[in-house]
Amino acid sequence: MFYQDLLHSALGGIAANKLRSILTMLGIIIGVGSVVLMVSLGNTFQTYILMQIESVGGGNSLEIYPKGFEQFGGDLGSLTYEDFEAVDRLTTTERVTPVIIVSQGVHYGNEDLTPFTFGAYDVFFGNYGMKLDRGRLLDENDERGAKNVTVIGSATAEDLFGDGDPLGQRIAIGPETFTVVGLLEPFESALLQQLNEAVVLPFSTARALTGQKHISYIILKTVGDPLLAKQDVTAALRQQHRIDNPEDDPDKDDFIARGSDQITGIIGTVTLGLTVFLSLVAGISLLVGGIGIMNIMLVSVTERTREIGLRKAVGARKRDILLQFLLEAVFLTLSGGLVGILGGGLLGWLIAQAASGFLGQLDFVLSASAVLLAVGMAVGTGLVFGMYPAKRASNLSPMEALRFE
Repeated sequence: MFYQDLLHSALGGIAANKLRSILTMLGIIIGVGSVVLMVSLGNTFQTYILMQIESVGGGNSLEIYPKGFEQFGGDLGSLTYEDFEAVDRLTTTERVTPVIIVSQGVHYGNEDLTPFTFGAYDVFFGNYGMKLDRGRLLDENDERGAKNVTVIGSATAEDLFGDGDPLGQRIAIGPETFTVVGLLEPFESALLQQLNEAVVLPFSTARALTGQKHISYIILKTVGDPLLAKQDVTAALRQQHRIDNPEDDPDKDDFIARGSDQITGIIGTVTLGLTVFLSLVAGISLLVGGIGIMNIMLVSVTERTREIGLRKAVGARKRDILLQFLLEAVFLTLSGGLVGILGGGLLGWLIAQAASGFLGQLDFVLSASAVLLAVGMAVGTGLVFGMYPAKRASNLSPMEALRFE
């Protein structure tokens, strides 16, 4: 029997029971669609986050915080200006700036706000890719003179001045009055939305305003290998803080050095873990679908016993019958797989479009590896679960099959 005849016979068997075939494919459609959806969405959001990180300075940023800073949200006092100087002297760092958070509120006219107010050196703007909309950025003259000038973010400008021009306006921060000399362009990046509420002061001004001897955190760019730079920074701070830590145990440190490469690694690990977990769950659907395929094929073998006997009587070999029923099973699972790929891809695209409404531009990435995996799983399911019914059909005796009622 030629392969063309085998395929024609297999398709004929499926076409004879259209509704049953469609219902049989549902488990495969759901399983394959879930795999494509989960893996593709995982890749989509991972790509989005990596693009956000690149847009705010790429993979060579390093931030140094006192331990507990994020939990308690305050200045815990473990970082000093001398720490900044030690880090700034390293050959593997550049554009280093200390940051002091100012807790006083901002007042203008009848408006009272508590925006993100802080003091930093002028390199802070470049480290985060902050662009000027109007006016000017802070400079070395402002720093040296501890001038009462500020650059504000777009959201703060809107809250304080509405549609008015903020440049030249004077705002109160605590007991002092500051002149607005610059307005920043709004940030589209979801990672830096807080900077739209920024009120940036010269570092020296913020230090005098708060009276702090310590600093809130340190921001820098690494030179060369980010991992080597992080090791240098860690070693320098341990020396500054007299921390004996030959085991390199982060729990013994009173600071945290966190690079954007770390964030990328964490995101990749979490995405991979979720993708694997959800794919395993989707695999259960494939298992259920495979069992359904096997049951339906066994019923089909029973219903077509006389047809099998007749084919054998006119010269069909065991291999021909085996291949015919195996092709039916594979065609069912492959058809379900293709529908699942289309459905999973379409649903993923719709989810990405919906998420773009609040995350900004989010381009759906249909994972080629997920598509190949889905096709392989569909074909594999058909072969595995179709083998037993196909063997049972091929082993039927022609005489007994023809006598079957």
